[in-house]
Amino acid sequence: MTLALDTDDMFGVTARLPEQVAAAAKVARGIEGLPTREEIENVVVLGMGGSGVAGDILLATAAPLMPVPVVVVKSYSSPAFVDEHSLVFVISCSGDTEETIEAAGEAVMQGARLVCVTSGGELGRLADEWGAPVVPVPGTDEIPYPRAGLGAMAVPPLVVLEDVGLFPGAAEWIDDAVRQLQRRRDELVKHENPATALARRIGRTIPLVHSANALGAAAAMRWKCQINENANAPAFHAVMPELCHNEIQGWGQHGDATRQLVTIVNLRHDAEHPQIGRRYELYSELVGEVVAGIEDVRAEGDGDLAQLFDLIIYGDFVSLYMAGQEGIDPGPIPALVELKQRLSEG
Repeated sequence: MTLALDTDDMFGVTARLPEQVAAAAKVARGIEGLPTREEIENVVVLGMGGSGVAGDILLATAAPLMPVPVVVVKSYSSPAFVDEHSLVFVISCSGDTEETIEAAGEAVMQGARLVCVTSGGELGRLADEWGAPVVPVPGTDEIPYPRAGLGAMAVPPLVVLEDVGLFPGAAEWIDDAVRQLQRRRDELVKHENPATALARRIGRTIPLVHSANALGAAAAMRWKCQINENANAPAFHAVMPELCHNEIQGWGQHGDATRQLVTIVNLRHDAEHPQIGRRYELYSELVGEVVAGIEDVRAEGDGDLAQLFDLIIYGDFVSLYMAGQEGIDPGPIPALVELKQRLSEG
């Protein structure tokens, strides 16, 4: 299946995500200039947009099993605790993300050990100046936009952490993720499939994507961003159990409007706390009458990384099919380009 309007072949790039993940693992293996395990007391990931989601993936999958803390920063500043015992991943697909470059410069001044994941740009130039190892990301001929290169950006830090000795077993996790991505991809490229059906049910309503814990938060954030950028549509996300302490109280007063406007999409996975399932049930009972619909998407695959990537590719295809049913080209992002241009003008 393809889209009628897709000038940048976003459908094809999305369909090649399993191969992108596998290739990224090979490229990142065995890079030189890494610190030893004993030198590292904390790990920081710097990145924005799709590059920032790469950090969220690390936080959701590797961090719970690592002996040192992990922090993801999506801003202009490096954390004050960063020093010579910090391993800092600087992720920018283009190499020209101003927030990330500025934060990376601070990290260098603090004495951190950097690993840069980029296709070049200003970050590539600075990495040479800093003497920082670089894991190359394919250029625009393969990855037309940063959001299309999530596998190329998210996998190298996992491989590097395994090489350093902080995340043993990463290779097996990545292999499991590739196999699940292939299975899900083969299902979702068919003419009629669960993602096309979900896109139709969402229609022109606004998706509110719910999930649980760090794994679910990363997946829900990715769904929101892909619907924003691919489908040119508003979308929002919230995370269990926190949303049960605030968001749930906001329903009902405007039910005549919200039942026309909002579809809740629950991203379910095996890493949920046992009480989370009950919370979903109760939440659905309380808000079911004031939203257009409640949809469940269940992750498949062996292990957290496989299930997270499974939810990611599912959402990517849903966003593409939402674009297709509205006749929208899922590639161009003119509003973001204009914003960056106006910022550069001062």
